[in-house]
Amino acid sequence: MAKAKDCGGKEHSFWNNLVRHRAHIVLALPAFLIMFFILYVPMIGLILAFKNYTYTGGIFGSDWVGLDNFKFLMASKDTFVNMTKNTIMYYFIFTALGTFLNIVLAIAIDQCVFKKSAKTMQTIMIIPVFISYAAVTFIVDAFINSGQGLINKTFDTHIRFYYKADYWPVILTIVKMWNSVGYGSVLYMSVLAGIDTGLYEAAQIDGANKWKQIWHITLPELFPMITVMLLLSVGGIMRSDTGLFYQVTRNTGILYSKTQVIDSYVLNSIRSSSNFGHTAASTLFQSVVGLLMMLVANGLVRKLAPENALF
Repeated sequence: MAKAKDCGGKEHSFWNNLVRHRAHIVLALPAFLIMFFILYVPMIGLILAFKNYTYTGGIFGSDWVGLDNFKFLMASKDTFVNMTKNTIMYYFIFTALGTFLNIVLAIAIDQCVFKKSAKTMQTIMIIPVFISYAAVTFIVDAFINSGQGLINKTFDTHIRFYYKADYWPVILTIVKMWNSVGYGSVLYMSVLAGIDTGLYEAAQIDGANKWKQIWHITLPELFPMITVMLLLSVGGIMRSDTGLFYQVTRNTGILYSKTQVIDSYVLNSIRSSSNFGHTAASTLFQSVVGLLMMLVANGLVRKLAPENALF
């Protein structure tokens, strides 16, 4: 039986520790049960990726097919390569641009432009997060509709955006930034609020202007938070915002070359086919790649800056 020592050097067995900390365990139990039943129990369904699911057989009674579902996923090479490329491309665009804008906006509110109205600005910025992509679809349509769209009417053009895929990386990036940057900057502002003001006062005494204070004080203080956020996001490198890519694009087939990602492909598969084995294989592929990427990224950070690693 594993034993632990308290501050006085006295040994306690695992069960003794449970009894001693029973109050903490009772308080943590509801959260543990919620996580267990919502996050871990459904993972049993991962075996569908290796089965030919039927309603009569169920999860455990369906025939085992090994890696056939993964072979089906990769059978259409062009489709698989294209949606994987799109998924990774949008991840890097959204992560790089989003992180930059989050930091710039957080610093602008905390240090420079909107400091006096920071609380009001925070409230306004997080509003887009609560707007459903179903509603965002109509907002986007109001701008890019080929007939009555604001862009076409303003510039007297007749661009049919829903028939031209090349425009959509820009459109989706704008919509994503509008939706997420405000909320993301609030997270960085929480770090800025904890920076010792004495550091800025000392820098002012030494003659540092606002830009030097940001470069030498603000950004270094934000760096650990930036690292943690990037590490957490790497785990979702193969996942995308389904509402953005499925609803905002109206799931238009002619745009798939630039807008289809793995998540929208899975949703289309579920809607058009009852073979849940194929969709389970797709999601398992996403999860495994995301896990490996997070482990690799965390390993690199642990070597370069151990204090910023997740584990």
